[in-house]
Amino acid sequence: MTKQNGEAPARRIVLVANVAAGSLVDGGLTPETLRARLEAAGLAVVPEPRPEASPPDRLAAAAELPGIDAVAVAGGDGTLACAAQALTGQAVPLGILPLGTMNLLARDLGIPLDLDAAIAVLAHGSLRPIDAGEVNGHVFLINSVLGLPARLARHREAKRGRMGLADLLRMAAGLLRHLGRYPRERAVLTLGDETRRIRFRTLAVVCGDYREGLGQVLSRAGVDGGHLTLYLVETLSAARLVRLGLGFAVGEWRRLPDLERHEARALTLDARRRALRVMNDGEVVLIAPPLRYRIRPVALRVLVPAEGAR
Repeated sequence: MTKQNGEAPARRIVLVANVAAGSLVDGGLTPETLRARLEAAGLAVVPEPRPEASPPDRLAAAAELPGIDAVAVAGGDGTLACAAQALTGQAVPLGILPLGTMNLLARDLGIPLDLDAAIAVLAHGSLRPIDAGEVNGHVFLINSVLGLPARLARHREAKRGRMGLADLLRMAAGLLRHLGRYPRERAVLTLGDETRRIRFRTLAVVCGDYREGLGQVLSRAGVDGGHLTLYLVETLSAARLVRLGLGFAVGEWRRLPDLERHEARALTLDARRRALRVMNDGEVVLIAPPLRYRIRPVALRVLVPAEGAR
């Protein structure tokens, strides 16, 4: 595209929208209205090459389009992890329209949750390379979780976009039942030069690490530190669950006696099972062990607010 009146050409982007995302479902947005708002902001929106395909195939096809400046993804953290599967290690950057429920990655990167402000980042933001985590070829950008949270995730998925108070109470009751109903997971953990047998209720591998401090729950301290952080909870009674919850609430949880923490660039988790239920950035997948985790430093390029606009 040629320059006009000395101005830089409009960015050429392809929009991939997850129509099941929270704000698209509840806010009355459609891919067509999103496209109109992108074009009104001065962006050149290239038609999506495979709009009827599955989300992974849609994103892979979008990433291969020639001459585009970004793949703009409208959705939540799970959709962004799906996009990262196609874009990690590639030159084409990821643009984020945070329309999910938690939008943790957008918060970590300082991307506004207001839609028009997020669109402005697509039009005028700068590029920032960030780390990506990987387990057996599956890319995640925030965390990879095993154990109790991954089991409970299927209840959340069944009620996605329509969770009421009664549903939340049932999930809480289900959590308490799970604490005593299911045995702890058994695995063999290899971390550095040490290999040991572990039993756990919850295990999380975080891309980077979480930030401590009041009001910083699930906020990460950085996105380009070049390491993973392993969190391990071996036992989880109702009392310990309350203690962990209070520790997270007040921002003092790393030193809790019920929580084991390690930093690493890679780790392996093995188990005598055909497959393990793994929740990557909120999306559950079954992966055959051994699970081989590694960090891919600054392997994904993302559009973020320009330095002066943060």
